[in-house]
Amino acid sequence: MAITAADVNKLRQTTGAGMMDCKKALTEADGDFEKAIEIIRKKGQAIANKRADREATEGAVLAKVLADGKSGAIIALNCETDFVAKNEGFVALTTSILDLAIEKKPASKDALLALELNGKLVKDVITEQIGVIGEKLEISCYETVNAETVTAYIHPGNKLATLVGLNQGGIDAQVGKDVAMQVAAMNPVSVDSSSVPQDVIDKELEIGKEMARNEGKPEAMLDKIAQGRLQKFFKESTLLDQAFVKDNKLSIKQYLENTSKGLTVTDFKRFSLNA
Repeated sequence: MAITAADVNKLRQTTGAGMMDCKKALTEADGDFEKAIEIIRKKGQAIANKRADREATEGAVLAKVLADGKSGAIIALNCETDFVAKNEGFVALTTSILDLAIEKKPASKDALLALELNGKLVKDVITEQIGVIGEKLEISCYETVNAETVTAYIHPGNKLATLVGLNQGGIDAQVGKDVAMQVAAMNPVSVDSSSVPQDVIDKELEIGKEMARNEGKPEAMLDKIAQGRLQKFFKESTLLDQAFVKDNKLSIKQYLENTSKGLTVTDFKRFSLNA
C-alpha cells in the first residue's frame, strides 16, 4: 500500500513521533493507522525498558490552581537532560498533564497515570514520548492542596514549585504569593512545631545531645540543651515560626495575623528537582 505524505503527517500529529519514524511505522503496518500507532507505542516501551536504570534528574516542575482558587496541584515530569527539559514540547506535555490533574483531581499518581489525555492513558502518552524523545521520562511528583485560598508559585526555570493553602477566602493574592515564595526559599519541614513528624524531632534531639556531648557539656545537662536546640530548630524550620524573608522583624505567623485576624496556613507542598 502506498504511504502518502498526508498519512505520515496525520500519524505525526497524533503521536508526536518524527516523520521518518511515522513513515517506517506505516510501512511496517501496511498503511494500517491504528497498527502504526501501536508500533510507535511499542518502540517507546522498548526504549523505556532499555533506559529504566537511567537517572532522570532533569525535567519540569509546574504548579497551578483551579479557577475557584480553592485547590491546586504540583506536577514534576522528569527527563534525563536539561536540553529536553527546556524544550517547548516537553513543557507543554507537562502542562497538559497538570491541567488534567487540576480538572479531574485524581487521588494519587497512579490514578493520574490511569486518566485519559486526548484519548490515551497518561502513562501511554508518556511511553510514546519516550520513543519520540529517546530519554527516560517519569512523573516523580504529584501533590495537591485544598483550602479556602490556594496559591501556586513556580520558580523561574521550572525546577521548583510550591503550593500554599490558607484558611480564609478573599485574601490579597500577594499574601498567598509571599508565603508560597517563603516556602520555596526556606524549605520548611512543616507548618508549625505541632506538625513536625516525631522521627524528625527524635533525630534533632539526638543531634543536639551529641553536639553538646562533643562540646564537653555535663551529661546531666544534655537533655535540657537538646531541648533548647530543638526550639531553635522549630523557629528556623517550621513555616509559621520562620522569619518572613521580606521583613525579618516578623514571623510568618505574625505577618498573616497582621493581614487578617486568625489567618494561617493549613497546608503547603514543595517540590524541587535539586533537593
